[in-house]
Amino acid sequence: MVSKLSRPQLASLLALFAGMVVLAVLPAYIDPYSLRIVTGVLMWAGLACAWNIVGGYAGYISFGHSAFFGIGAYVTGILMQRDLGIPFLATLPLGILVAVGVAAAIGGPTMRLRGAYFAIATWAFAEMLMQMAIVLDITGGTAGLSLPAYLNEFFFYYTMLIVALGVYLGTWYLLERTRFGYRLKALRDHEPAAEAMGIHTTRVKVQAFALSAGITSLFGSIYAYWVTFIDPRSVMGPEITDQMVVMVLLGGLGTVWGPALGATVLWLINRYIWSELGDTAIYLPILGLIIALIVLFLPNGLISLLPGGRRGHGLLGRLLRKL
Repeated sequence: MVSKLSRPQLASLLALFAGMVVLAVLPAYIDPYSLRIVTGVLMWAGLACAWNIVGGYAGYISFGHSAFFGIGAYVTGILMQRDLGIPFLATLPLGILVAVGVAAAIGGPTMRLRGAYFAIATWAFAEMLMQMAIVLDITGGTAGLSLPAYLNEFFFYYTMLIVALGVYLGTWYLLERTRFGYRLKALRDHEPAAEAMGIHTTRVKVQAFALSAGITSLFGSIYAYWVTFIDPRSVMGPEITDQMVVMVLLGGLGTVWGPALGATVLWLINRYIWSELGDTAIYLPILGLIIALIVLFLPNGLISLLPGGRRGHGLLGRLLRKL
């Protein structure tokens, strides 16, 4: 027999349905520039959700997710070149497979590291991959890679929307309603205790890392086709991971919807600064200031300010103590 929904659960479902309706009809009421901004919000919300799987639910700070974003972008970019001519949609599963395979290969040894050692290892991996992209001919090197142009903003908006919604709903179910999610949170809270209870912690961590990498790669593939030109710095630069981390911390570490909230706020700030001041380095100090303010005054993120938001779980403090 299906249990009756509580009032908070019913309110959450109604809010989710209302949000989906608004997002579905939004392109009809905004100009093309605003549509690109909202498309970017959807992409970054999905990327933040992907990083949250490792950083929020597994409790491991990764600085290497820009590598998986770049893998997806380059797999799509290379396969869509004229000599191969593979359709865009066919490149998506291939990019995911490559990213998952790479994540599984490096996850085995790196996931045995803890704290700052894991963070440094993932950062070094991302830097290594970016340097490879710079010197390899197949990636176009520093000259970059051009993709066939498809100038349909509605296509990319709805593609990002469908993928982002699928990622959030899938993540909610997998991490909040299945044994895999319970195991992941158990090792995050106390890894030795989880091992003592028979949980194969390394395998669970590698699975989470590979899942996160696959999602990140998927958004990288869509991004490459959307912007039609990529180079190593634009799809593998460290600022990509940095933004993911700050978005999750700002919204709420280890929560389902916190990354979406953080991504929305931070990306709108990013676009406002860009429109008012141009391409300036002032955005980086702002990121640092946001991190400092979150640690000092809002350790549970913006999600804790909302009705029913989680409070006092102390995930950020525990994550920082691991470094």
